[in-house]
Amino acid sequence: MKKSAKKLSFAGINIYIGIDVHKNNWTVSIYVNDHEHKTFSQNPEPLLLVTYLDKHFPDGSYHIVYEAGYCGFWIYEKFKACGIDCMVVHPADVPTTDKEKRQKNNRVDCRKLARSLSNGELTAIYVPHRDALEDRSLIRSRRNLVKQQTRYKNRIKAMLSHYGIIIPEHFGNSRWSGQFINWLEEIEMNRPAGKMALQIEVDELKRYRTQIATVNREIRKLAKTDLYQKRVDNLLTIPGVGIITAMTLLTEIVDINRFASSDKFAAFIGLIAGERSSGEEDNVTHTKLTSRCNKYLRSMLIESAWVAVRKDPALMLYYHKAIKRMKASKAIIRVTRKLLNRIRFVLKNNQEYVPAVIQ
Repeated sequence: MKKSAKKLSFAGINIYIGIDVHKNNWTVSIYVNDHEHKTFSQNPEPLLLVTYLDKHFPDGSYHIVYEAGYCGFWIYEKFKACGIDCMVVHPADVPTTDKEKRQKNNRVDCRKLARSLSNGELTAIYVPHRDALEDRSLIRSRRNLVKQQTRYKNRIKAMLSHYGIIIPEHFGNSRWSGQFINWLEEIEMNRPAGKMALQIEVDELKRYRTQIATVNREIRKLAKTDLYQKRVDNLLTIPGVGIITAMTLLTEIVDINRFASSDKFAAFIGLIAGERSSGEEDNVTHTKLTSRCNKYLRSMLIESAWVAVRKDPALMLYYHKAIKRMKASKAIIRVTRKLLNRIRFVLKNNQEYVPAVIQ
């Protein structure tokens, strides 16, 4: 009687998979027991890889890692939905040898990820849920629109300067108001071509103004939903924090409890100085603010700190004492750290800002 084939099982064995993610294809490296099993390319489909793993490593414990980038977190969500452990890492946190830096390619990158994962050398970044990411997209879209609007404002000013057209003094601080734009449209140029060139820039400016107004309305509606309203109201009690800043904070941070301390929170924002040391441990040089930051929050919070200095007597006093010892640019960073501590307190305790409590 013919014996039945014994079923293959990798139960209890860890299978480590590193993926170098690209738009049209993935390069995948698989490590088993600290040894490379195979490195290959495949279409960018999570289920295709899951099928391969189930076929070649049935019952194994799969662990997948890829670098954060343009693709976002949908890959992470797909693997998690299949019950597979998946990690997303910051590209700069992956241990890299000098040889790997000089011979960089897709196969090297995915092998490096799989090897580092098997060695326990990687730390995952925080992955927000899909709803938070979509809300974040709305806030970031507004930022992009504002940048484009500023671009067209600068182009219009440059054109006026180029032709020696002086902006009337009575506009003053009302520049870029509805009346100012009407004045721009009434400017007479010597040639129809010049008039059309100016009108094109003005029309683009008006288009961005309309889009920003629409997005602002949507952000205000979002801020009034049950998910955000209480936290937004609490944040608005902090001097220097407006509704756009509050919503940017909430959608970028998502969960304040993921930061174990105020220093870790400040590091996420990018409000810490870099360090360099050599030789003795006491010989530490502090450099300017670290380049690793949340670019959407750091600049916005520094702007909020300038507003807070004018509105909050305690911060105003602190700032004026600080500028006696350092430059204003450094003093405002100190103020921003204090503002950040207040924001963290309000979010962690889910309560309004009280000056007598937080100084």
